[in-house]
Amino acid sequence: MRPAAPLTRSAAPIARNSKKILGVTTVVENRPGGSATIGTGAVIRARPDGYTIGLGSNSSMLLQPLVNPGLGWSTAEDFTSVVKLGDLPCVLAVRADAPWRTLAEFIEHARANPRRVRASNSGLRTTPDLATHQLNRKAGTQIVSVPFTGGGGEALLALLGGRVEATVGFGPTTKGQVEAGKVRILAVFARERYELFPDAATTVESGFDVTLPTSYYVIAPKGLAPEVLARLTEASVQAVTQPDFISFAKANGYILNPITGDAVKAELTEMQAELREVLAFVQQRS
Repeated sequence: MRPAAPLTRSAAPIARNSKKILGVTTVVENRPGGSATIGTGAVIRARPDGYTIGLGSNSSMLLQPLVNPGLGWSTAEDFTSVVKLGDLPCVLAVRADAPWRTLAEFIEHARANPRRVRASNSGLRTTPDLATHQLNRKAGTQIVSVPFTGGGGEALLALLGGRVEATVGFGPTTKGQVEAGKVRILAVFARERYELFPDAATTVESGFDVTLPTSYYVIAPKGLAPEVLARLTEASVQAVTQPDFISFAKANGYILNPITGDAVKAELTEMQAELREVLAFVQQRS
């Protein structure tokens, strides 16, 4: 059960590519902790001279300000979005011997059995946990989200052991069990078919607009000079469209989507609004 390599590990190939493109040395500085808010905050609070950029996720940039006010940023207006790297979509999986063959069948069963259907995930307020609540909100179900502290592997073991009826996780974690014939993917939380599981239907084509992924972005402090932002954007797009980065992303189940500028800001704004609604829904249910 190999978990997906965090897209933040792509800092090394991005740094190598940026050095070739910009002609300067790029130093990678890892600052873990605080659900990634320490590293994200260091970038947002840096001097806006173009020499400090970082990799941020929708969790550190959008979710954490909603659950931890006072971080120093609250919306996409508080930092500069340079380029989006890509998404890691969630998948809903059941055991191969489960009676449900489609998401619609699973939803029908969950509606008929409120709070009796359980879905494991990698942890409280992780993307799979929130995606489960998003599905409840959109489908009118009461699937119980069961977070595990041991990550996606432990959540998958709970499914295999029959302790839960389903699991919501990421494709690379479940791929081995799917190939072994022990697990079946009922749906990918996305709008378009997922290359990792091309035969699996998406939530949208199944009639449920539930698409919350884990997403990664190159960000910079607010207030960059236009010419600096333009150069960073050009270099970042080139860096994430190089063959080595594409190979890394494909091997680990990521969907590349190198959008820039206003398109990124609009996506972040929409995503945070959805996160806010999901959190409100969870609070109402608790």
